Amino acid sequence: MEQPSKPETAAPSSEDDTRHTPPVLRLVSDTALCVRFFSRLPLPSLGRFDDPAALPDFSTSARAAPLAGLVAGFPAAVILWVLGLTALPSLAAAFLTIAVLCAVTGALHEDGLSDVIDGFFGGGTPERRLEIMKDSRVGAFGALALTVSIGLKAALIAALLDRFGPFAAALLLLFGEAFSRGLMVGQWARLPAARPSGLGARFGTPKPAAVRHGYLTSVVLLIPVAVSLPLANLVCGLLLASLSAYAVGRLAMAKIGGQTGDVLGATQQVSAIALLIGLLIVS
Repeated sequence: MEQPSKPETAAPSSEDDTRHTPPVLRLVSDTALCVRFFSRLPLPSLGRFDDPAALPDFSTSARAAPLAGLVAGFPAAVILWVLGLTALPSLAAAFLTIAVLCAVTGALHEDGLSDVIDGFFGGGTPERRLEIMKDSRVGAFGALALTVSIGLKAALIAALLDRFGPFAAALLLLFGEAFSRGLMVGQWARLPAARPSGLGARFGTPKPAAVRHGYLTSVVLLIPVAVSLPLANLVCGLLLASLSAYAVGRLAMAKIGGQTGDVLGATQQVSAIALLIGLLIVS
């Protein structure tokens, strides 16, 4: 007697896989996605739950941007700590640290800052500013912005070394890379897209839950920093970084009516530098 054939069962969808993936593994997957997107680190697949070839969806994955900043900043922090233990001048150690950081990230956010300054101050209309920002060439305003930002950041990192010592300076650099990316995600969610085909349209806009999760991650990462320096310095750093991110957002709304990937990169750069200024501005 012929047995009835078994009904075919559909293969589980990727959405089902995501739903049934443990929360810790989802966070690991989101962190890996952000690391691959925001840096040059060649992360392989971390398992069945992590597909490097999948199209990024930052509506939820953006929550891991601070953790990605931590991963991307780790090699530079190690270099800063090691060089800080040598007789090398602090400023030289700071410049080498920035070089490592740029090598890891591909200078992605530095490029965004230069494009923003070129566009915002080189064009007379929102359309012209967006056109300039899309141009891969660096203009005079952009070159000046890069020179000032990298030089200022190097001076601030050197001051961290001199005032707080190598280990604390490395820790503060790491926190700055993480916290500034949390502010970047908040900017991404808060401002409308300036281009219909921009970053949000292609990869999703972070949901409020992703923004809250990113800020919560920054708070957790703040704990080891809080025990390494006075409260007044910490408060000034956090306040100045947050205000600077808000100011970049207001300027972007006035100049182009929203955010682009370049604006988000500029937010990260400006807030990271502002954090260091705030940490050092109090004696």
